[in-house]
Amino acid sequence: MASSGDESRLGYVLRVRPGVRRTGLQGLLLLALGTCAQRAGAQELEPRAYSAAPVGLNFLVAGYAYAQGGVTLDPALPLTEAELRLHLAVVAYARTLDVWGLSGKIDVALPYAHLSGQALFNGEPVSREVSGLSDPRLRVGVNFIGAPALSLKEFADYRANFIVGTTLAVTAPLGQYDNDRLVNIGNHRWSFKPEIGMSKTWDPFIVELAAGVTLYTTNHDFWNGRTLSQTPIAALQAHVVYLFGAGFWAALDAVYYTGGRTSVNGAERETLQSNTRLGATFAVPISRYQSFKLYGSTGTSTRTGTDFNAIGLAWQCRFGGGF
Repeated sequence: MASSGDESRLGYVLRVRPGVRRTGLQGLLLLALGTCAQRAGAQELEPRAYSAAPVGLNFLVAGYAYAQGGVTLDPALPLTEAELRLHLAVVAYARTLDVWGLSGKIDVALPYAHLSGQALFNGEPVSREVSGLSDPRLRVGVNFIGAPALSLKEFADYRANFIVGTTLAVTAPLGQYDNDRLVNIGNHRWSFKPEIGMSKTWDPFIVELAAGVTLYTTNHDFWNGRTLSQTPIAALQAHVVYLFGAGFWAALDAVYYTGGRTSVNGAERETLQSNTRLGATFAVPISRYQSFKLYGSTGTSTRTGTDFNAIGLAWQCRFGGGF
């Protein structure tokens, strides 16, 4: 067992080490935005998702995000010129794990949303205002190259270099949903997103790439009893992280995603997506155990859907693991 002095030193190492995962849970907010947008996970911009951390740590996260524009519009919906506003609150919990000698993580997020705005339905103006729970998400992951399972004491001598990992995110159809309404907070269908990612450190820079695909089950109760199906959406995200030291870091983020053509009652629609989003993230430690993260993103090219801007703030508290 480490002495109190050792624990303090290791806590400091954990706070400032370039390879240490400080939060990595911004994506819980962005994923929830994507969930409300009917394309869960496709728009994720999550830097440091595949960095390393000691096993046995717990993370409690609370966040707020705001999005405005074409957010929440399924491309299968007959709506145009949408201007919608989404206020989103998220609480989340994560824990780092020892997965047969490899470092892993499990997290769960529960979002609550307030949506309001206007659009045109067959040329006529319509409005919508609704609040409620969005679809919760569970994600599990493991780093299988470059990030062994280490205790907090062992982690003091670890130096991140090249890491490869994989995750699986699942959203459950438990959010607010009304099939008489064109726009909802929940999706009324499951989604599954397997992803593989890598992280390479050139101190003070970290370069990250991740590729994933989001798969959807069929919604058999879509808008007045119709059936909605959707092809998978493939996504590629990239991040360049700069480490300022003492736990401060910033990242430039980008994601490109394509696919997602929809069919309603078996009739295929011209709803193929091919979109790009750019963002930035800034992490600020406020103590040994707590940090804040600020981020924003915008659509830079949009063929179908998700033409919106988003900003957010997340607070994280870390505990356990020998602290």
